[in-house]
Amino acid sequence: MSQSRNRGSDEQQIDLTPMLDVVFIMLIFFIVTATFIKLPGTDVVRPGAAVAQSLKPSMLVAIDGDSAIWVDRELIDPKFLRTEIAALYADNPQGALVIQADEEAHVEQIALVADAAKEVGVILVQIAAEEG
Repeated sequence: MSQSRNRGSDEQQIDLTPMLDVVFIMLIFFIVTATFIKLPGTDVVRPGAAVAQSLKPSMLVAIDGDSAIWVDRELIDPKFLRTEIAALYADNPQGALVIQADEEAHVEQIALVADAAKEVGVILVQIAAEEG
């Protein structure tokens, strides 16, 4: 009789293995399909603009007040700028490149970044600004 009781309680247990398999597959799916935004790595004071448009860029390049160029929290030598932008572009070819330039940044550095992005093949290059 004791064996029949044990067998009955075994049959009533729920097997969670298939559910855990589904959860892990969903987790892997969301990790693989997530879009990762690389931050530029420095704080900039953006210039004001009369008209501003909100967007979610996939590539950010920052130019600080000293006209230093930052990509993915690293200070970049202008000689290697094209290579860094090419690496960002390879991660997301449909993404837009946004230049976050400080008010004190030199226009030559902004043009250098925009030209490097166009050489790599980035279609949409925009400059970030504060509305108002």
